[in-house]
Amino acid sequence: MRRYLQQAGIGKRLWFLILFPASLLLTICADLKSSFAEWYATGFYSALSRTVNRMTGLVPFSIAEVLVILCFLGLPTAIILFSVGIVRKKGGRAPFALKSAINLAVFVSIVCFLFTLNCGINYYRYPFADTCGLKVQPSSQAELQKLCASLASDLNRLRPGLDTDGHGVMKLHSGSIGKTAVQAKLAYDKIEQDYPLLRSGYSAPKLVTFSRLMSRCDITGIFFPFTFEANVNNDVPEYTIPVTMCHELSHLRGYMREDEANFIGYLVCRKSGDPDFEYSGDMLAFTYANNALFSADSDAADRIYSSLDDGVRRDLSFNSAYWKQFEGPVAKVSNSVNNQYLKANRQEDGVKSYGRMVDLLLALQRANQH
Repeated sequence: MRRYLQQAGIGKRLWFLILFPASLLLTICADLKSSFAEWYATGFYSALSRTVNRMTGLVPFSIAEVLVILCFLGLPTAIILFSVGIVRKKGGRAPFALKSAINLAVFVSIVCFLFTLNCGINYYRYPFADTCGLKVQPSSQAELQKLCASLASDLNRLRPGLDTDGHGVMKLHSGSIGKTAVQAKLAYDKIEQDYPLLRSGYSAPKLVTFSRLMSRCDITGIFFPFTFEANVNNDVPEYTIPVTMCHELSHLRGYMREDEANFIGYLVCRKSGDPDFEYSGDMLAFTYANNALFSADSDAADRIYSSLDDGVRRDLSFNSAYWKQFEGPVAKVSNSVNNQYLKANRQEDGVKSYGRMVDLLLALQRANQH
Protein backbone atom coordinates (compact mmCIF):
# COMPACT_ATOMS: atom_id res chain seq x y z
CA MET A 1 0.00 0.00 0.00
CA ARG A 2 2.81 2.40 0.92
CA ARG A 3 4.49 1.68 -2.44
CA TYR A 4 1.25 2.48 -4.27
CA LEU A 5 0.83 5.70 -2.32
CA GLN A 6 4.38 6.79 -3.03
CA GLN A 7 4.01 5.86 -6.68
CA ALA A 8 0.77 7.84 -6.92
CA GLY A 9 2.34 10.78 -5.08
CA ILE A 10 -0.60 11.37 -2.74
CA GLY A 11 0.75 10.52 0.72
CA LYS A 12 0.44 14.07 2.06
CA ARG A 13 -3.09 14.41 0.68
CA LEU A 14 -4.33 11.72 3.06
CA TRP A 15 -4.27 14.23 5.90
CA PHE A 16 -7.36 15.86 4.39
CA LEU A 17 -9.33 12.70 5.14
CA ILE A 18 -9.32 13.65 8.82
CA LEU A 19 -11.83 16.38 7.94
CA PHE A 20 -14.62 13.82 7.56
CA PRO A 21 -14.45 12.46 11.15
CA ALA A 22 -13.95 16.07 12.30
CA SER A 23 -17.26 16.93 10.63
CA LEU A 24 -18.98 14.04 12.40
CA LEU A 25 -17.50 15.07 15.75
CA LEU A 26 -18.68 18.66 15.39
CA THR A 27 -22.16 17.50 14.38
CA ILE A 28 -22.38 15.16 17.38
CA CYS A 29 -21.28 17.96 19.73
CA ALA A 30 -23.93 20.28 18.27
CA ASP A 31 -26.58 17.56 18.54
CA LEU A 32 -25.75 16.85 22.18
CA LYS A 33 -25.36 20.48 23.22
CA SER A 34 -27.59 23.08 21.60
CA SER A 35 -25.71 25.68 23.65
CA PHE A 36 -22.57 24.82 21.67
CA ALA A 37 -24.44 25.21 18.37
CA GLU A 38 -25.90 28.55 19.49
CA TRP A 39 -22.49 29.76 20.64
CA TYR A 40 -21.05 28.76 17.28
CA ALA A 41 -23.89 30.34 15.27
CA THR A 42 -23.67 33.69 17.06
CA GLY A 43 -19.87 33.73 17.21
CA PHE A 44 -17.58 32.11 14.67
CA TYR A 45 -20.31 31.48 12.06
CA SER A 46 -21.57 35.06 12.25
CA ALA A 47 -18.09 36.47 11.59
CA LEU A 48 -17.30 33.91 8.87
CA SER A 49 -20.57 34.26 6.99
CA ARG A 50 -20.53 38.06 6.96
CA THR A 51 -16.91 38.18 5.81
CA VAL A 52 -17.32 35.72 2.95
CA ASN A 53 -20.75 37.11 1.99
CA ARG A 54 -19.33 40.60 1.66
CA MET A 55 -16.66 39.29 -0.70
CA THR A 56 -19.03 37.21 -2.86
CA GLY A 57 -21.48 40.11 -2.74
CA LEU A 58 -19.01 42.19 -4.75
CA VAL A 59 -19.76 39.93 -7.72
CA PRO A 60 -23.06 40.96 -9.39
CA PHE A 61 -24.03 37.42 -10.45
CA SER A 62 -24.55 34.21 -8.47
CA ILE A 63 -21.22 32.46 -7.99
CA ALA A 64 -23.19 29.51 -6.63
CA GLU A 65 -25.04 29.12 -9.93
CA VAL A 66 -21.75 29.08 -11.84
CA LEU A 67 -20.29 26.45 -9.49
CA VAL A 68 -23.36 24.23 -9.82
CA ILE A 69 -23.16 24.42 -13.61
CA LEU A 70 -19.45 23.58 -13.51
CA CYS A 71 -20.18 20.58 -11.27
CA PHE A 72 -22.77 19.24 -13.70
CA LEU A 73 -20.32 19.69 -16.56
CA GLY A 74 -17.37 18.39 -14.56
CA LEU A 75 -18.91 15.11 -13.45
CA PRO A 76 -19.18 13.47 -16.90
CA THR A 77 -15.78 14.96 -17.79
CA ALA A 78 -14.20 13.34 -14.71
CA ILE A 79 -15.80 9.99 -15.55
CA ILE A 80 -14.46 10.14 -19.12
CA LEU A 81 -10.95 11.10 -17.95
CA PHE A 82 -10.94 8.27 -15.41
CA SER A 83 -12.05 5.75 -18.03
CA VAL A 84 -9.40 6.94 -20.49
CA GLY A 85 -6.73 6.80 -17.78
CA ILE A 86 -7.62 3.24 -16.82
CA VAL A 87 -7.39 2.13 -20.46
CA ARG A 88 -4.07 3.86 -21.15
CA LYS A 89 -2.22 3.03 -17.94
CA LYS A 90 -1.93 -0.69 -18.55
CA GLY A 91 1.07 -1.11 -16.24
CA GLY A 92 -0.07 1.31 -13.55
CA ARG A 93 -3.81 0.89 -13.26
CA ALA A 94 -3.78 0.07 -9.55
CA PRO A 95 -1.91 3.24 -8.48
CA PHE A 96 -4.05 5.32 -10.86
CA ALA A 97 -7.30 3.85 -9.48
CA LEU A 98 -6.08 4.31 -5.90
CA LYS A 99 -5.09 7.90 -6.58
CA SER A 100 -8.50 8.62 -8.13
CA ALA A 101 -10.34 7.02 -5.19
CA ILE A 102 -8.34 8.98 -2.64
CA ASN A 103 -8.81 12.22 -4.57
CA LEU A 104 -12.55 11.61 -4.51
CA ALA A 105 -12.48 10.81 -0.78
CA VAL A 106 -10.45 13.98 -0.11
CA PHE A 107 -12.94 16.05 -2.12
CA VAL A 108 -15.92 14.58 -0.22
CA SER A 109 -14.16 15.16 3.12
CA ILE A 110 -13.49 18.81 2.33
CA VAL A 111 -17.07 19.39 1.12
CA CYS A 112 -18.54 17.73 4.23
CA PHE A 113 -16.30 19.76 6.53
CA LEU A 114 -17.18 23.05 4.82
CA PHE A 115 -20.88 22.16 4.88
CA THR A 116 -20.68 21.43 8.61
CA LEU A 117 -18.88 24.70 9.36
CA ASN A 118 -20.96 26.84 7.01
CA CYS A 119 -24.45 25.63 7.92
CA GLY A 120 -24.64 22.09 9.34
CA ILE A 121 -24.00 23.05 12.98
CA ASN A 122 -26.69 25.73 12.78
CA TYR A 123 -29.45 23.13 12.46
CA TYR A 124 -28.91 22.31 16.14
CA ARG A 125 -29.00 25.83 17.61
CA TYR A 126 -31.75 27.01 19.94
CA PRO A 127 -35.15 27.48 18.27
CA PHE A 128 -35.81 31.05 17.16
CA ALA A 129 -38.92 31.18 19.35
CA ASP A 130 -36.81 30.56 22.46
CA THR A 131 -34.32 33.31 21.69
CA CYS A 132 -36.92 35.94 20.76
CA GLY A 133 -39.31 35.26 23.65
CA LEU A 134 -42.19 33.59 21.80
CA LYS A 135 -44.01 30.78 23.58
CA VAL A 136 -45.04 27.99 21.23
CA GLN A 137 -47.88 25.91 22.68
CA PRO A 138 -50.95 23.95 21.58
CA SER A 139 -53.59 26.31 20.20
CA SER A 140 -57.34 26.13 19.89
CA GLN A 141 -59.20 26.10 16.61
CA ALA A 142 -60.70 29.45 17.56
CA GLU A 143 -57.19 30.95 17.76
CA LEU A 144 -56.33 29.55 14.36
CA GLN A 145 -59.55 30.89 12.85
CA LYS A 146 -58.82 34.31 14.35
CA LEU A 147 -55.33 34.25 12.84
CA CYS A 148 -56.69 33.42 9.38
CA ALA A 149 -59.32 36.15 9.58
CA SER A 150 -56.71 38.69 10.68
CA LEU A 151 -54.35 37.82 7.86
CA ALA A 152 -57.21 37.94 5.34
CA SER A 153 -58.12 41.40 6.62
CA ASP A 154 -54.53 42.59 6.21
CA LEU A 155 -54.40 41.24 2.66
CA ASN A 156 -57.67 42.95 1.75
CA ARG A 157 -56.31 46.22 3.13
CA LEU A 158 -53.03 46.02 1.24
CA ARG A 159 -54.08 44.62 -2.13
CA PRO A 160 -55.97 47.63 -3.65
CA GLY A 161 -52.91 49.87 -3.31
CA LEU A 162 -50.50 47.54 -5.14
CA ASP A 163 -49.41 47.71 -8.76
CA THR A 164 -50.82 45.16 -11.22
CA ASP A 165 -49.97 43.93 -14.71
CA GLY A 166 -52.24 43.74 -17.75
CA HIS A 167 -53.93 40.64 -16.32
CA GLY A 168 -54.72 42.27 -13.00
CA VAL A 169 -52.04 40.25 -11.19
CA MET A 170 -49.87 41.92 -8.57
CA LYS A 171 -46.47 43.16 -9.75
CA LEU A 172 -43.64 44.74 -7.76
CA HIS A 173 -43.83 48.52 -7.65
CA SER A 174 -40.05 48.87 -7.88
CA GLY A 175 -40.20 47.70 -11.50
CA SER A 176 -36.99 45.77 -10.95
CA ILE A 177 -36.43 42.57 -9.00
CA GLY A 178 -32.84 43.72 -8.48
CA LYS A 179 -34.15 46.77 -6.61
CA THR A 180 -36.41 44.47 -4.58
CA ALA A 181 -33.32 42.49 -3.57
CA VAL A 182 -31.74 45.67 -2.22
CA GLN A 183 -34.96 46.46 -0.35
CA ALA A 184 -34.82 42.98 1.23
CA LYS A 185 -31.31 43.72 2.49
CA LEU A 186 -32.45 47.07 3.93
CA ALA A 187 -35.45 45.41 5.60
CA TYR A 188 -33.11 42.99 7.39
CA ASP A 189 -30.79 45.79 8.44
CA LYS A 190 -33.82 47.51 9.95
CA ILE A 191 -35.18 44.53 11.90
CA GLU A 192 -31.96 44.05 13.86
CA GLN A 193 -33.24 46.74 16.22
CA ASP A 194 -36.03 44.43 17.39
CA TYR A 195 -34.27 41.08 16.89
CA PRO A 196 -30.52 41.48 17.56
CA LEU A 197 -29.73 37.92 16.43
CA LEU A 198 -30.86 38.83 12.91
CA ARG A 199 -27.59 40.60 12.27
CA SER A 200 -27.14 43.31 9.65
CA GLY A 201 -24.11 43.62 7.42
CA TYR A 202 -24.99 41.03 4.77
CA SER A 203 -25.31 41.58 1.03
CA ALA A 204 -28.55 41.46 -0.95
CA PRO A 205 -29.81 38.13 -2.35
CA LYS A 206 -28.66 37.06 -5.81
CA LEU A 207 -30.99 36.46 -8.76
CA VAL A 208 -30.56 33.15 -10.59
CA THR A 209 -30.21 33.31 -14.38
CA PHE A 210 -31.66 29.84 -14.93
CA SER A 211 -34.68 30.52 -12.74
CA ARG A 212 -37.03 28.68 -15.07
CA LEU A 213 -35.02 25.53 -14.46
CA MET A 214 -35.40 26.09 -10.72
CA SER A 215 -39.15 26.23 -11.21
CA ARG A 216 -39.05 22.90 -13.03
CA CYS A 217 -37.34 21.49 -9.94
CA ASP A 218 -39.99 23.07 -7.65
CA ILE A 219 -37.42 25.42 -6.08
CA THR A 220 -38.02 29.07 -5.21
CA GLY A 221 -34.69 29.82 -3.57
CA ILE A 222 -31.44 28.27 -2.36
CA PHE A 223 -28.93 29.24 0.29
CA PHE A 224 -25.53 28.09 -0.97
CA PRO A 225 -23.30 27.59 2.09
CA PHE A 226 -20.02 27.34 0.16
CA THR A 227 -20.26 30.93 -1.10
CA PHE A 228 -22.65 32.28 1.56
CA GLU A 229 -25.09 33.51 -1.08
CA ALA A 230 -28.87 33.66 -0.87
CA ASN A 231 -30.10 32.72 -4.36
CA VAL A 232 -33.63 33.48 -5.53
CA ASN A 233 -35.79 32.24 -8.40
CA ASN A 234 -37.07 35.37 -10.17
CA ASP A 235 -39.30 33.62 -12.72
CA VAL A 236 -42.07 32.99 -10.16
CA PRO A 237 -45.16 35.17 -9.54
CA GLU A 238 -43.85 38.48 -8.27
CA TYR A 239 -45.87 38.62 -5.06
CA THR A 240 -43.91 35.61 -3.76
CA ILE A 241 -40.46 37.08 -4.39
CA PRO A 242 -40.00 39.47 -1.41
CA VAL A 243 -40.78 36.85 1.24
CA THR A 244 -38.65 34.27 -0.60
CA MET A 245 -35.73 36.69 -0.50
CA CYS A 246 -36.23 37.23 3.21
CA HIS A 247 -36.54 33.46 3.74
CA GLU A 248 -33.18 32.77 2.09
CA LEU A 249 -31.52 35.68 3.91
CA SER A 250 -32.58 34.09 7.21
CA HIS A 251 -30.58 30.97 6.26
CA LEU A 252 -27.61 33.24 5.63
CA ARG A 253 -27.97 34.50 9.20
CA GLY A 254 -27.72 30.97 10.56
CA TYR A 255 -31.39 29.93 10.86
CA MET A 256 -31.52 26.75 8.81
CA ARG A 257 -34.85 25.17 9.82
CA GLU A 258 -37.43 25.78 7.11
CA ASP A 259 -40.30 26.56 9.45
CA GLU A 260 -38.21 29.23 11.18
CA ALA A 261 -36.96 30.65 7.89
CA ASN A 262 -40.56 31.05 6.72
CA PHE A 263 -41.56 32.75 9.96
CA ILE A 264 -38.53 35.04 10.02
CA GLY A 265 -39.18 35.93 6.39
CA TYR A 266 -42.73 36.86 7.36
CA LEU A 267 -41.50 38.92 10.31
CA VAL A 268 -39.06 40.89 8.18
CA CYS A 269 -41.69 41.57 5.51
CA ARG A 270 -44.21 42.59 8.15
CA LYS A 271 -41.86 45.13 9.70
CA SER A 272 -40.33 46.39 6.44
CA GLY A 273 -42.75 49.28 5.96
CA ASP A 274 -43.00 48.39 2.26
CA PRO A 275 -46.52 47.37 1.05
CA ASP A 276 -45.13 44.85 -1.46
CA PHE A 277 -43.14 43.11 1.26
CA GLU A 278 -46.01 43.21 3.76
CA TYR A 279 -48.35 41.70 1.19
CA SER A 280 -45.84 39.01 0.24
CA GLY A 281 -45.29 38.02 3.87
CA ASP A 282 -49.00 38.01 4.65
CA MET A 283 -49.73 35.86 1.59
CA LEU A 284 -47.24 33.25 2.75
CA ALA A 285 -48.59 33.30 6.30
CA PHE A 286 -52.22 33.13 5.13
CA THR A 287 -51.50 30.18 2.84
CA TYR A 288 -50.05 28.10 5.67
CA ALA A 289 -52.57 29.20 8.28
CA ASN A 290 -55.65 28.72 6.11
CA ASN A 291 -54.40 25.32 4.91
CA ALA A 292 -54.07 24.31 8.56
CA LEU A 293 -57.58 25.59 9.26
CA PHE A 294 -58.92 23.71 6.24
CA SER A 295 -57.63 20.46 7.76
CA ALA A 296 -59.47 21.25 11.01
CA ASP A 297 -62.60 22.98 9.69
CA SER A 298 -62.96 23.18 5.93
CA ASP A 299 -66.17 25.26 6.10
CA ALA A 300 -64.51 27.96 8.22
CA ALA A 301 -61.47 27.99 5.92
CA ASP A 302 -63.71 28.32 2.85
CA ARG A 303 -65.63 31.20 4.43
CA ILE A 304 -62.45 33.12 5.17
CA TYR A 305 -61.05 32.41 1.72
CA SER A 306 -64.31 33.69 0.17
CA SER A 307 -63.87 36.96 2.09
CA LEU A 308 -60.61 37.71 0.28
CA ASP A 309 -60.42 40.62 -2.14
CA ASP A 310 -60.83 39.60 -5.80
CA GLY A 311 -57.27 40.71 -6.46
CA VAL A 312 -55.90 38.49 -3.70
CA ARG A 313 -57.73 35.47 -5.06
CA ARG A 314 -56.54 36.33 -8.56
CA ASP A 315 -52.93 36.34 -7.34
CA LEU A 316 -53.38 33.00 -5.58
CA SER A 317 -54.98 31.44 -8.67
CA PHE A 318 -52.18 32.76 -10.85
CA ASN A 319 -49.61 31.23 -8.50
CA SER A 320 -51.39 27.86 -8.58
CA ALA A 321 -51.54 27.90 -12.39
CA TYR A 322 -47.86 28.83 -12.60
CA TRP A 323 -46.70 25.84 -10.53
CA LYS A 324 -49.17 23.44 -12.12
CA GLN A 325 -47.34 23.68 -15.44
CA PHE A 326 -44.22 22.19 -13.84
CA GLU A 327 -45.86 19.16 -12.26
CA GLY A 328 -44.10 15.98 -13.30
CA PRO A 329 -41.27 13.57 -12.48
CA VAL A 330 -38.55 16.26 -12.22
CA ALA A 331 -40.45 18.20 -9.57
CA LYS A 332 -41.26 14.97 -7.70
CA VAL A 333 -37.62 13.88 -7.64
CA SER A 334 -36.48 17.32 -6.52
CA ASN A 335 -39.09 17.37 -3.77
CA SER A 336 -38.05 13.89 -2.66
CA VAL A 337 -34.38 14.92 -2.48
CA ASN A 338 -35.29 18.00 -0.47
CA ASN A 339 -37.41 15.86 1.83
CA GLN A 340 -34.50 13.51 2.55
CA TYR A 341 -32.17 16.45 3.08
CA LEU A 342 -34.49 17.95 5.68
CA LYS A 343 -34.84 14.63 7.48
CA ALA A 344 -31.07 14.23 7.54
CA ASN A 345 -30.71 17.61 9.24
CA ARG A 346 -32.94 17.16 12.29
CA GLN A 347 -36.22 18.02 10.59
CA GLU A 348 -37.74 14.61 11.11
CA ASP A 349 -41.04 15.40 9.44
CA GLY A 350 -39.25 16.38 6.25
CA VAL A 351 -41.22 18.73 4.04
CA LYS A 352 -44.08 18.62 6.57
CA SER A 353 -41.94 20.74 8.93
CA TYR A 354 -42.98 23.75 6.87
CA GLY A 355 -46.40 23.50 8.53
CA ARG A 356 -44.90 24.28 11.94
CA MET A 357 -44.75 27.92 10.91
CA VAL A 358 -48.38 28.16 11.95
CA ASP A 359 -47.44 27.49 15.58
CA LEU A 360 -45.02 30.41 15.45
CA LEU A 361 -47.66 32.66 13.89
CA LEU A 362 -50.07 31.74 16.67
CA ALA A 363 -47.40 32.39 19.29
CA LEU A 364 -46.82 35.83 17.80
CA GLN A 365 -50.56 36.50 17.79
CA ARG A 366 -50.77 35.65 21.51
CA ALA A 367 -47.74 37.82 22.29
CA ASN A 368 -49.28 40.81 20.50
CA GLN A 369 -52.46 40.48 22.54
CA HIS A 370 -50.60 41.03 25.82
